Amino acid sequence: MSHSENGHNLGNTAHLRADITRRRVLRWSAASGAVGLGATLLSSKPWRAAFGEAKPYKLGTEQPLTGVAAYGGKSSLVGVQMAVDRINKSGGINGRPVELVVADDQSKPDTGRRAVEKLATEDNIDFHVGGFLSNICLACTPVWEEHKIVNMIGVCLDTTLTTSKCSRYTFRTFDFAPAQAKAFAPYLLHQIGKKWHILYADYSWGQSTRDAYSAEIKANGGEVVGSTGIPLGTADTTSFLSKIGGDFDGLFLIFFGSDAINVVNQGTDLGLAKKYKFAGDGAVAASTQLPAMGKKIEGFVGIDRYLPVFDAPLDTPELHSFFDDAITRLKKVDPSGPLPDRYVQSNFEAVNALKLGVEKSGFQGRADTPKLIEALEGLTVKAGPDFPTGEKVLRKDDHQVFMRELIYVIKDGTYHVQQAVPWDQTLVPPACHFPAA
Repeated sequence: MSHSENGHNLGNTAHLRADITRRRVLRWSAASGAVGLGATLLSSKPWRAAFGEAKPYKLGTEQPLTGVAAYGGKSSLVGVQMAVDRINKSGGINGRPVELVVADDQSKPDTGRRAVEKLATEDNIDFHVGGFLSNICLACTPVWEEHKIVNMIGVCLDTTLTTSKCSRYTFRTFDFAPAQAKAFAPYLLHQIGKKWHILYADYSWGQSTRDAYSAEIKANGGEVVGSTGIPLGTADTTSFLSKIGGDFDGLFLIFFGSDAINVVNQGTDLGLAKKYKFAGDGAVAASTQLPAMGKKIEGFVGIDRYLPVFDAPLDTPELHSFFDDAITRLKKVDPSGPLPDRYVQSNFEAVNALKLGVEKSGFQGRADTPKLIEALEGLTVKAGPDFPTGEKVLRKDDHQVFMRELIYVIKDGTYHVQQAVPWDQTLVPPACHFPAA
């Protein structure tokens, strides 16, 4: 693994953080709530002096700043703020500043829907970037449609958001489970084994991701011998894990945040990691979670769109710059200095994709939403400061991005890239049919 040109030794950093207790990691989720984050990350319209009386674009962002998903909501908000600050420092969009309006969905669908209704009707946002839990993204889709507001998903990975429940007003500017599964399944079967048991978070994202991997494993000649769903927020998962056994090669995990920590730690304590290979979605081993799993995550094989290391092909100036900005901001939220994760990345790049659409369409306000949608459909971007993870194609048919995937193994407390899969090898047919306008 190479070191950063700025002197970051990521392997040592991750290893030293491995003895941080689970309690300390989770304290970030509990303690740095909406009020603390607002004070730390959001300044009081610093663009006023630079832009004078120019009317700002109002960008809404709904995030889980409290509740079960607050663990990742903090990273998501950091990513949005990074992009907004860069935009305003470089002259705004079409000469206008961007004003960020933040809403906390409290990790609850009903609260999330009320929060985005307020963004739409009282705060009068022009467009939205955000959404973390897929069940909340799905609950909020009708709000964006009713008020004709472009919604750039920040994190939500439920497959149906760009397939059976796609919306003309919603875009996902990062990967999704069918593309990941297509990239990952051949590696799983050829490098680990043919038979798999899937463990998943038992709600919309986990269920749709389970289905995507089941289909792709079978299509590549493998077998899914069983699956076990565990409800969100289950602190003691041993009653589920203790029932798992039989003749198969690997456990495929689909969890995030504290749920991922619980499953990995408790599953290892039960001896599952000695019997079966642990592999899974990248959300299992997000960088902010690694310290709480310590040596128990060693050997995990995952797939993700972004990793905070500089193995080839990640040793680029734009990824170093992104890392440096993100790690400084994250340290203000959590003094232990967590490494940037996929949630920072996806929200950062979603804002920048929106910026390109606004510039291309000449968007002035919600009346121009149809022009903005047209400008975003089919958008292709290259690697650069705004898109550090590289080339992406935002497909017109379903508003789904395809991008490079990274297959990795956790060793010595950090990520080691095993294979980079180009975006055009992750393509799956569109399964979206927009209703008539």
